[in-house]
Parts: sequence; C-alpha cells; structure tokens
Amino acid sequence: MLLQSKSAFLAGAAMLLALASPASAQIANNTIKLGVLTDLTGIATDSTGAGSVAAARLAIEDFKAEKPDIKVELVQADHQNKADIGGALARRWMDVDKIDAILDVPFSSVALAVQEATRGSKTAFIASGPGSSLLTGEKCSPNTVHWTYDTWALAHGTALALLKAKKDTWFFVTADYAFGHSLEKDASDVVKAQNGKVLGSVRHPPGASDFSSFLLQAQASKAKIVALANAVGDTVNSVKQASEFGIQAGGQELAALLMQVTDVNAIGLQGAKGLYLTEGFYWDTNEGTRRFADRFTAIVGGGRRPTAIQAGVYAGTLHYLRAAAAANTTDGQKVVAKMKAMPSKDPLFGEGTIREDGRHIHNMYLFQVKTPAESKAPWDFYKLVETIPAAEAFRPMSEGNCAMVKK
Repeated sequence: MLLQSKSAFLAGAAMLLALASPASAQIANNTIKLGVLTDLTGIATDSTGAGSVAAARLAIEDFKAEKPDIKVELVQADHQNKADIGGALARRWMDVDKIDAILDVPFSSVALAVQEATRGSKTAFIASGPGSSLLTGEKCSPNTVHWTYDTWALAHGTALALLKAKKDTWFFVTADYAFGHSLEKDASDVVKAQNGKVLGSVRHPPGASDFSSFLLQAQASKAKIVALANAVGDTVNSVKQASEFGIQAGGQELAALLMQVTDVNAIGLQGAKGLYLTEGFYWDTNEGTRRFADRFTAIVGGGRRPTAIQAGVYAGTLHYLRAAAAANTTDGQKVVAKMKAMPSKDPLFGEGTIREDGRHIHNMYLFQVKTPAESKAPWDFYKLVETIPAAEAFRPMSEGNCAMVKK
C-alpha cells in the first residue's frame, strides 16, 4: 500500500513537472514587447526615425495575420545619436520595461553600446540602422542579428565596380565616428587589394554644415575618386557642396559609399545623377517591394518611400516574431538562435539566412542614380547595374574574427 502511494505520488509529480516545463518556456502573458530605438529628431530621422517605427508596425500587422493569438506591444525612443543615452535607454527597457527585442538603432557608436548592454541578457538586438561590420566581427554577440547592410558590403559593392572601371586613385572624406572609420577601412582594403592607391583622407565631425576645407583637400589630391565615407545629412551636404566646388567638373568623380533614397530626394537628381551606390533594398524593385512601399507611404504620408534601413526593420522584426513564436519564448539568445536556424522569407529581401556571427545574408545591389530625364515619377531614382549574390555580398565569416564562429 505504501509502495503504491509512493508510486502514485511520483507519477503525479512527474506529470506536474511535464506540464510545468513547457509553460516555463512559453511567451509570458502571450505578449511580445518590442522597442524601436532610433533617431527621431537628428540627422538620420528621414532614413530611420518615424519611418522605422512605421515599418515595425507593418511587420507586427503581418505577423498578427499569421499568429492572431500572440499580442505584440511596440514602444519607441530617441537615442539622440549619443552612445551613452542609447545604452541607458536600452538598459532601462531591459530592466524596467521588460522589452524583449530592441530594433533599428542607427549610428554605429550607439549600436555598439546597445550591443554591449544586451550581451548575455534575455533581450534580442535586431540591428538595421547601423553599418559597422564590428557588430558581426570582433564585437559579435549571441543576442544580435545585423540585418540590412554593413560597411564591408557597401565598400566592396561600390569600390569593386569603380576599380574595374580603372578608377584607381582614391581620397576619403570620412565621418569621424565608428561607422565612418569602418567604411573607410573596408573600402581602403578593397582599393589596395586591387592595386589601387589611397592618396589621402580627412575626417569631419558628424552633422557638419561646412565641408569646404575637407573638399578642398580632396580636390588638391587629384584622386580620380572622392569617396564619401559618411551618411545621411553629411552625405547630402558633402554632395551638394562638391557640386558647388566643381569637383566633378574638374574630372574627379564622387562615390557615395552609403546613400539612400531619402538622400537622393534631398539632393535632387540634378546634383546626385550618375553616383554609384550599393543597397540591400530598393522600393521599386518588384511588385512585393512596391506593395510594401504603398503601405508604408499610407502611414508616413508626404509621398515618402521606404529606405533600405526601414525595410530592414520590417524584415528583421517579422523574422524575430516568427522565431519567437516557433521557439515559444522571448529569451533573447534562444530567439536569436532560432532566427539562425530558420530561413527568412519576406517580400522585401526575399529568401535569406542568418550566419553564426549574426549576419543576415541576402542579395545586395549596385545602383546608379538616374538623370532627371531618365526618371519617370517621384522617387524613381535608381537603375540597377549589378546584382551581388548573397554568397558574395558580405564579408566571409573566416575574416571577421567573431568568437562565436566555430573554427
């Protein structure tokens, strides 16, 4: 009798444990909490900002159509392009607000601070805004997925095309922060590997309004290519002022190593025509990208079309949510591991994968900015020059020095 009671007790305990184990891994309150940490007021607000928030909302809308029983909450914050503020906001979201995933985070210095804040935590970091290849290199983290682009991909896509065309002497005008430094280094490495020459470089503070001294140095170098290793407002201002200084009229050419449709819109086709650039997404590529662009425009207004960064927020958010649902957890490292195990598929980037180092792999595209005569409609800015296959578009894992990569 005693043995029977003991056996019954053990069987009942085992049943309770079996029931309890899945529950412990479940999504708490069947709710996933997301935070878009972005630039809402600074120089990257057009290419990220409210548009990134809108893109995340569209991803949530599409996920809810697949999983209507899971609730998704979204908050947003402005990191003011400052690493200390970004890191502090990330920690508050993690510790107080219990945010499950942090999205976007333009500016590499801020993204690297957020990466360190989330490292080893239960919060995932799905980075679309930053470009530094350190995020999947020496600074890689099991909590991070780097989605849209990085400096290696941009530098190789644009630099290789120009070097093939015998544009083999370069001068860099570089934004003085982590992203600019990485972009210059990655492009310089390509130039040197292809037997080109770097004739010099100059660094400018982010948000500079006067590029005259920097452009005069570039002009004096006589380099065939003046490479702009900067972004958003800095790129816009430097392209406009380069035109005023007659750099292209003097026989030199400009290469914008990061340019987006919002930058071209701000410059105008007359000033930006002929520039080469590498992107991971263009809104007018196919029916799927155009449908997304129409939904995006309906939210943000003003006829605005999505940038590649904003598209990356959509795609990265959607894949994160699908992985969290499949893993039945919001534990950051577990969800990121599931994101790596699952192939990604969406109408903006097509089919893709995530490597051990956290780098999302997809096709990249070399575009050239159209002339005013070639453009047939508002935001009709790019013509496709070359598709860079996913297998060639990003730095080989063996060269990244990521500690998570098995040797």
